[in-house]
Amino acid sequence: MIQVNDWIVAVITGIPCVIIGLIVGYMYRKTLAEAKLGRAEEEANRILSEANEKAEARKKETILEAREEIHKQRTALDREVRERRTEIQRIERRLQQKEDTLDKKTATLEAREETINQTREKIGALEKKTEELYATQLAELERISGLSVEAAKEALMSNIEKETRYDAAVMIREIESEARNDANKRAREIIGSAIQKCAADHVAESTVSVVSLPSDDMKGRIIGREGRNIRALETATGIDFIIDDTPEAVILSGFDPVRREVARIALEKLIVDGRIHPARIEELVTKARKEVDNKIREAGESAVFEVGVHGLHHELVGTLGKLRYRTSYGQNVLKHSIEVSHLAGLMASELGADVRIAKRAGLLHDIGKAIDHEVEGPHVQIGADLAKKYRESDEIIHAILAHHGDIEAHTLEAVLVQAADAISAARPGARRETLESYIKRLEKLEEIANSFEGVDNSYAIQAGREVRIVVKPEVLDDNGSVLLAREIAKKIEEELDYPGQIKVNVIRETRATDYAK
Repeated sequence: MIQVNDWIVAVITGIPCVIIGLIVGYMYRKTLAEAKLGRAEEEANRILSEANEKAEARKKETILEAREEIHKQRTALDREVRERRTEIQRIERRLQQKEDTLDKKTATLEAREETINQTREKIGALEKKTEELYATQLAELERISGLSVEAAKEALMSNIEKETRYDAAVMIREIESEARNDANKRAREIIGSAIQKCAADHVAESTVSVVSLPSDDMKGRIIGREGRNIRALETATGIDFIIDDTPEAVILSGFDPVRREVARIALEKLIVDGRIHPARIEELVTKARKEVDNKIREAGESAVFEVGVHGLHHELVGTLGKLRYRTSYGQNVLKHSIEVSHLAGLMASELGADVRIAKRAGLLHDIGKAIDHEVEGPHVQIGADLAKKYRESDEIIHAILAHHGDIEAHTLEAVLVQAADAISAARPGARRETLESYIKRLEKLEEIANSFEGVDNSYAIQAGREVRIVVKPEVLDDNGSVLLAREIAKKIEEELDYPGQIKVNVIRETRATDYAK
């Protein structure tokens, strides 16, 4: 019991002590907080005071800088105003000087105008006096001559016209004579210069090729058992193989020079190879054909490069290369085309014509001969069709059509191609046809034309490329002339051998003649 009481007493005694401790702690903390708050306020006031002082100092600095900038700008503005004022004053002085000058010029012009007006008045008076004198003198002349003014003018004009006509006729005759002489001389110089500058090779070939054999025993192997080898050769190449008594040689005959070249190469390869049988023949003929095709292409490219013609279609270049194996009277047509191109280009440069067109047309003028054995028609038309097919220009096509005179040449380049073609064909050694055979062919041509009824006379012209026939108008009418031309052309085809084509030109004219007695 005594212990419980002691505990209660202790509790009752401890509670006031705790309360007092709490109060004392609270008061202490409050005192500390108030002290910290005071110090914080003092620090804030100090910071605010320093900030105000700095702001005031910055404000003063900014004001000073602004005043300095305003002073600078005002100084610059004053200087610019002074400069502009000076410039304006200078401009005003110049304007004043110009105004003074204009005033002086105006005064001078007014003085000149016054002088001119006075001069005009004097001239007017002189003209009036002159007209009066002219009328007086004209009347006096009419009285003395007995002719009116119109009659005198007419007589004078008549005399002047007669004298002028005579002088003009004399002058025209002299000019024509001089021009003719100069033209002939100039033409000879141009042609001679072109021929001297152009040196082309000529290769003479024929319609047969000869292949040499190592021995006559090879002939039997070429013929083969029961002729199977030679039949295979002729079938594969389209060429006739003539094995006769000619020692150690085989003759190849055919109208197509490309096929003949293929046959020659194939036969030479067979002779070297030694294995001659139909299968091997077909294989080597195929190889020879490819080799010839390559040679044809190379020949065309070489020709184009040699004459300096660019932009030809590759098919035209290949067709041009075929002319390497084409001859005309022993003259190699590709060499002839190259020579014509050079000659036409040289003459065009001398005459101021288009060298590019002249050389291009000269190179292509005989291209129809490359395929004239495959396509019906004259080589001129075939060549023009080829050029048109591969989009050559109208000038080139026209030159091709006109180079044998089938149509009239309308361009200078076409005329030059005609001349170059004639020069190349006519130069000594270019063609193998003799003068005797040439004359006989022309005589035969005229003989065929004269053999028809109604023909008055006939003339072979243009180196035998045209026969001109004059008929009797009382015997043949216009329809009969057309029929006669067709019949003569047909007979020429049947009886005469000739290169290219021959133009049959029938002329029928009626002449009326009377006599004044």
